[in-house]
Amino acid sequence: MSESISNITAQLSHIIFGKEQQIKLAVCSLICRGHLLIEDLPGMGKTTLSHGLADVLGLSYQRVQFTSDLLPADVIGSAIFNNIEHKFSFHKGPIFSQVLLADEINRASPKTQSALLEAMEERQVTVDGVSHELPEPFFVIATQNPLHQAGTHPLPESQLDRFFMRISLGYPSEEAERKLILGIKQHTSVAVKQVVNKEDLILLQKQAAEVKLSPAVVNYILALVRYTRESGKFSDPLSPRASIALGNAAKAWALMDGRNYATQDDVQAVFTSIAAHRLNIPCHSQDITISDILSEVAIPL
Repeated sequence: MSESISNITAQLSHIIFGKEQQIKLAVCSLICRGHLLIEDLPGMGKTTLSHGLADVLGLSYQRVQFTSDLLPADVIGSAIFNNIEHKFSFHKGPIFSQVLLADEINRASPKTQSALLEAMEERQVTVDGVSHELPEPFFVIATQNPLHQAGTHPLPESQLDRFFMRISLGYPSEEAERKLILGIKQHTSVAVKQVVNKEDLILLQKQAAEVKLSPAVVNYILALVRYTRESGKFSDPLSPRASIALGNAAKAWALMDGRNYATQDDVQAVFTSIAAHRLNIPCHSQDITISDILSEVAIPL
C-alpha cells in the first residue's frame, strides 16, 4: 500500500474503530472518482466517516441534512432577481463543493433525490437551461437509513446505479464499543488531519487507471455480470456501468495492495460493494446472496 493510502486509512481508523475493510472500500471508491453510499442504522458512524473522508483529503465540503421538506433548489441553488441590475442571477447551492455530504438522503422526497442525477453523472447542473460546471474533484458521499425506518423513501434504481459503492459499517466489535463507552476517542471529524492534497489524490487516480487488467480478470467480470442477467434471479441485473465499476474498483484495490495488476481476488473483494445495491439486495442479506453468486460463477482460467 502506498504511503498516501496508508496515511489516509490510518487517519480514518482514529475515528472509526475496527472497520479497516469498510475504510479501505470507501477510499477505493474515491480513488475511482466514484460516489459513495453508506447505509446503516442511526448511530453507527456513517456521518463521522463521511466528514472524515472530506477532511483527510483536504477537500471543500458542504453537509446537507436531507428532510421531507427539502427542495431541489436547496441543494442545487436558484435564480434570484437582482433589483439593481434588473436581471436574474444564479446563486449556487451547497452542491458546488468538492464533497457533498448528503446526510440521510432517503428521507428527502423522490423529486429532491432526482435533483442529484445530473450532478452525479455529468458533474454539472442545469438551471433555467444554463449548465453550471461542478468543481473537480466532485464526490457525493451519502448516508441513508434502512428502508424499514419511518420517513424514508427508496432511492430510484437510476440513482442507485450512479453510486459507485455502497458500504455498511455494522455494529462495532466489543473492544471498539468499550473504547467508545470509556470516551477513549473523540467521535468527531476534528480528530482527523489532512494527509493528502488534491494533487496527491489526482496522482492516485492516475496510478489506479494504469493498473493492468488481464483477459482472465475481464472474463471473470463479464461472467459475474452475465450471471445476474441470465440466471433469472434478479429483476434489475447489473448494467454496463456496473461492469466498468468492477474493473475500476479491482484496479484501485490492487493499487492499495501495492500491485500494478489486478486479480480475480480483487474483483471478489469489491464485488459486494459494487453489485449489491445495484441488484436491490438489502444490506442485511447481501453477504449471503453475493456469496451465492460468487460460488455459482466459476473463475475462468
